[in-house]
Amino acid sequence: MTTQRLPFPVPDERTHYFIGQYADMHDLVEDLVVPDGVPEAAATALCTTRELLRQSYYCYEFSTVTVMHSLIAVEIVLRDRTPDAGKKPLHRLIKQGADTGILTARQAEDLDYGRKIRNGMAHGQTAHAAMPPVMAVGTVTTSFAIVSEGCAAPAE
Repeated sequence: MTTQRLPFPVPDERTHYFIGQYADMHDLVEDLVVPDGVPEAAATALCTTRELLRQSYYCYEFSTVTVMHSLIAVEIVLRDRTPDAGKKPLHRLIKQGADTGILTARQAEDLDYGRKIRNGMAHGQTAHAAMPPVMAVGTVTTSFAIVSEGCAAPAE
């Protein structure tokens, strides 16, 4: 078996169009705080999301993966907060969340955008998708807010 030695990470050249240095990535994610009371699975997904976004400085595609990963936490909370969630697909949970006021129209729009990216990649319709970290942070911030709000409100 041949051992492959990978190089140490270097900044992705595309990142420099939007971020000056790695330290700026900390500023980008500083408001992405996992609140107390979040179910462990959702909290883990959010922590991973935040770290993927920071590391997109080195691997640009991580910014797209972070959007997809943030939806895991949202789906956990929406399933808990949505009456009769059962095995409904995420697009139905988003629609029902918007219809019942669990989600704002803007939140539903951001989530649906992320869901389409996730589905395209998961189902082989999109082989490669890259977005700048500063674009990903919008959907990721929405995901953090939804999880935070969903865990603060009493379940129906």
